[in-house]
Amino acid sequence: MKTLTQHQASETFTAKDQSKIILRPAQKHDAKDIIYSVTSIINQGTYIQKERVRTIQEEEAFIKEMKEAGNMYIVIEVNGAARGIARVLRGELQMKHHTGLFRTWLHEEAQGKGIGKKVMEYTLAWCKREQLHKLCLTVFSSNKVATHLYEKAGFVIEGIQKEQAYLNGTYDDEIWMAYFFNRNRKEDSL
Repeated sequence: MKTLTQHQASETFTAKDQSKIILRPAQKHDAKDIIYSVTSIINQGTYIQKERVRTIQEEEAFIKEMKEAGNMYIVIEVNGAARGIARVLRGELQMKHHTGLFRTWLHEEAQGKGIGKKVMEYTLAWCKREQLHKLCLTVFSSNKVATHLYEKAGFVIEGIQKEQAYLNGTYDDEIWMAYFFNRNRKEDSL
């Protein structure tokens, strides 16, 4: 089921484990759940480029700012609680307004349920509606699940920054990937 809300749709589906999942625009009241969920990911120390949790006031202000800027900021609601986010920040400069930067994370309660694929489909549909030409992201090379998801969705590798991060006692490469909306996919595999 899909409904449009100010350029952002809400989508409801059932996860692999039969959890009820809703992808929907972030609201001010989600701030507490977002903070709770991101805290555990930061504490794990991997796969998130964030070292400090926002305060509730900071998160509420960020949600408002994202909405006012026309960016995508959704929550992944699992059985009634926000347990992940996805966002696209459009290029601020006019010369880069055709691009977006994608960021996402899922709390451990939301992982392994087939949610990532749905989030990616939702995000790509939003970008198409907003007429973006290119969507960029970065992923650590050790995050094989995410890298595979992005490649399967049609993202291509644009570059690799060697030993860019130090995670759990090991250096990790950061992979820069992009999805081009107006390009023939066969061109990328040549």
